[in-house]
Amino acid sequence: LKNITYINIDNIRPNPYQPRKQFNKISMEELCESIKQYGVIQPINVRKITSSNFELVAGERRLRASRLAGLSQVPCLIRDGGENNLMKLELALIENVQREDLNPVERARAFQRLVDEFGFKHATIGQKIGKSREYVSNSLRILTLPKEMQDALSEGKISEGHTRPLLMLTSRPEEQAVLFKEIIYKKMNVREAEMIARKTAVERARHFTPEMDPMLFDLEEKFSESLGTRVQIEKKKPDGRGGKLVIDFFSYEDLMAILGLIKTKEV
Repeated sequence: LKNITYINIDNIRPNPYQPRKQFNKISMEELCESIKQYGVIQPINVRKITSSNFELVAGERRLRASRLAGLSQVPCLIRDGGENNLMKLELALIENVQREDLNPVERARAFQRLVDEFGFKHATIGQKIGKSREYVSNSLRILTLPKEMQDALSEGKISEGHTRPLLMLTSRPEEQAVLFKEIIYKKMNVREAEMIARKTAVERARHFTPEMDPMLFDLEEKFSESLGTRVQIEKKKPDGRGGKLVIDFFSYEDLMAILGLIKTKEV
């Protein structure tokens, strides 16, 4: 590496392998204010493209905050330019992971690129970032969730811990979607979500006993699938005459949507 050089911000182009796509507005503003007061403490890593143009290797958050702060130049460490595409991705990924700057979905997508584009094994990725193979494998499982759930995770509406119970219901997408809505609208914590996911998985896998009514059990599933929410049928008398139908809803809009479904279709 060469000595620190001040480079015009406009002469630095983004790293095409930057894994980070989202930047928290509040933390960016805080970093911007810090840069206004103290300058850029840690130099940005770049590689030379031409005599006056450079490509960012690592430090996009600092570069963006410097632009917000009105700086025209930033301190940079110029790498020798010998990085290939793998090294660009690797350097950007490792810096972000070490700083915990990536949200779980961005991290998983970066891991997936290392697997797809460069043939890395999960254990190899783990070694490079100082994590276990299981950590990498579990991160990648996030990408099997529906886009709506990945977006909620990226936006902080659910935590990474919430993905565990959701992934337990991968083979049952209707029930997975119901649990997701419960987590959002009921502000369910991870432990509560895991208890419901385990109970659902066990109930759906269990064998019928003479005491159970397979017809009602099947109707529960049909109601839940049709209405897109959790439905329970409770018998009041042992002979099966009478009972109640319990339909979960999570908001007024959700309730009106259920009413619309009941009006327009057979359940």
